[in-house]
Amino acid sequence: MKDLIEIRWHGRGGQGTKTASLLLADAAFNTGKYIQGFPEYGPERMGAPITAYNRISNIPIRIHSNIYEPDYVVVVDDTLLETVDVTAGLKQTPSNSGIIINTTKSQEEITKLLSNYHGDIYTIDARKVSIEALGKYFPNTPMLAAVVKVTKIMEDKDFLEDMKGSFAHKFAKKPEVIEGNMKALELALHEIHQIH
Repeated sequence: MKDLIEIRWHGRGGQGTKTASLLLADAAFNTGKYIQGFPEYGPERMGAPITAYNRISNIPIRIHSNIYEPDYVVVVDDTLLETVDVTAGLKQTPSNSGIIINTTKSQEEITKLLSNYHGDIYTIDARKVSIEALGKYFPNTPMLAAVVKVTKIMEDKDFLEDMKGSFAHKFAKKPEVIEGNMKALELALHEIHQIH
């Protein structure tokens, strides 16, 4: 991992985008990294576009602003590709940047929607992973694992170990959902694919 990685998340209210960005920050912190994780809201309502951010660093972070030139962009809802300029400011350095999209769209459809972007593109069907592991559609858990896999912020085994503890705390009153969430993370680590 380079010294500082900046990530911008795009999702819709109710999809867990903010939660995923905060869980990522917690997991990175628990592996000894310096972190920032924060959301930015427009009109706060279910289904409205939201943006969240992460800074993850090996050295203290002195920047305290939104992220305008992210290394990675995460798109939790692929309908946003048609309405939001998700690649705005996105770096296009091979192997050190990229866009991670929850989608079932073909490579041709995606590259057409991202015609001004020529960097790395990764896709995952977070719906399929979520339904298989949890029985319901919660895209944030698979997307969290996809981000860790692509960015290499931490080793898979360290991430899964940390998330087990995180979920035990987060779901203390609903322990029955921990196993499904862990399965979603494990599946997602294998379901993320680079298409460009």
